[in-house]
Amino acid sequence: MLRHGKAERSVQELYRDDPERGDALAFGRRGALKGAALAAMGAVVGGAIPFGGRMPEGLLPAIFARPAAAQGGAPQLLRMDGKAALILQGERPLNAETPEHLLDEPVTSYANFFIRNNGLVPDAAADPRAWKLVIDGEVNNRLELTVGEIESRFPLVTLQLQMECGGNGRSFFAPQARGNQWGNGAISNGAWTGVRLRDLLAAAGPKDGARFTGHFGADPHLSGDPNRQSISRGMRLAKALDEDTLVAVRLNGQPIPQLHGAPLRLLVPGWPGSLSQKWLTRITLLNEPHRGQGMGGTSYRMPLRPIVPGSDDNGASFADMESMPVRAILSSLAHGTRLPAGTRSVDLRGAAWAGDLSVRAVDVSVDFGQSWTAMEVSAPANRHAWQRWTGRAALPSDGYFEIWYRATDSNGRMQPFQAANWNPQGYGANPISRAAILVG
Repeated sequence: MLRHGKAERSVQELYRDDPERGDALAFGRRGALKGAALAAMGAVVGGAIPFGGRMPEGLLPAIFARPAAAQGGAPQLLRMDGKAALILQGERPLNAETPEHLLDEPVTSYANFFIRNNGLVPDAAADPRAWKLVIDGEVNNRLELTVGEIESRFPLVTLQLQMECGGNGRSFFAPQARGNQWGNGAISNGAWTGVRLRDLLAAAGPKDGARFTGHFGADPHLSGDPNRQSISRGMRLAKALDEDTLVAVRLNGQPIPQLHGAPLRLLVPGWPGSLSQKWLTRITLLNEPHRGQGMGGTSYRMPLRPIVPGSDDNGASFADMESMPVRAILSSLAHGTRLPAGTRSVDLRGAAWAGDLSVRAVDVSVDFGQSWTAMEVSAPANRHAWQRWTGRAALPSDGYFEIWYRATDSNGRMQPFQAANWNPQGYGANPISRAAILVG
């Protein structure tokens, strides 16, 4: 953007830092969108804006507000055999996000499974069934079990389980927080087969003082230093004993792919995915919180009281992030879809989840949040699985529309209009989502 012959910030930066000034400079808009300002915005988005008069002041159109647009163009895509065209978030370590429209499967396939690593991917095990897991620490019976022994000695269960990166939604924070700028696609709902962690812990016999777990995996640190951990997190023992917390050996009926933690990984559904240790080698029980890589400070921790956005904080007053916040995704239409002229309604579907809770409602708006239409929300396949939703939205004419979608959890907490509780590493951002479509 140019002003008085000098380069301005990008329109995305301008809206992020000063939305009202962004309106004035970009579209000549002050107050309600009408007249010349409405025409200017319509020209930019590619069509008339039927509900333009209801568009909140200082709101950048969704077509420009998604992370890819904010970076000046289309996202860089991952090109990997067996994987869909995921949004590449980083190559070292490898991280990639699933576009929402690829999450249209009730059970997430390997191709559409997001990728989240903290270190390097280890070499595949020569004999997966001989891979060993140690359970030690505050236990009466130290265990050392191979994958083969785990499968033969303990009951196997198969559950659909949501797994979500703790930083999912980070890109919606203003100002920008540290880390991969995830949209809503760092989420999966695979069918995991494994044994309940509580069955393994029962065999180890936790001592009376055991209160927490610590997890260890075989992924090498990016530095190559064998004495450094890529990620080593832990949780309260109560979550470890939850019936849905698994030590998994299969994904969607097949051996776990190497990229996703073969041959053994934890699955801690509803809590940050960093707890679901890949390439699992050891679980230790402790009488105090684990102090591994990714614990303490601001790592996977959120403020107990709001802090000034953009400020530095050592996390001393933060608490560990546990149950993930409520969120909905739209999977039947890709952001930026163009529909034929004359389209007057659109069928919608997607998924929603709420950590340890369930989803009570999903609502959709096409008039910038002035009115909302309730969608039909299905029951989960099992506890800790996501819930699918469907419905229809009416469109009064051709033009530019934004589909706004929000979920409400079983405790009545609804996705906020803007990302709340800013924190330095960008956890817990779950604002109402917007997808742009153009009719005609």
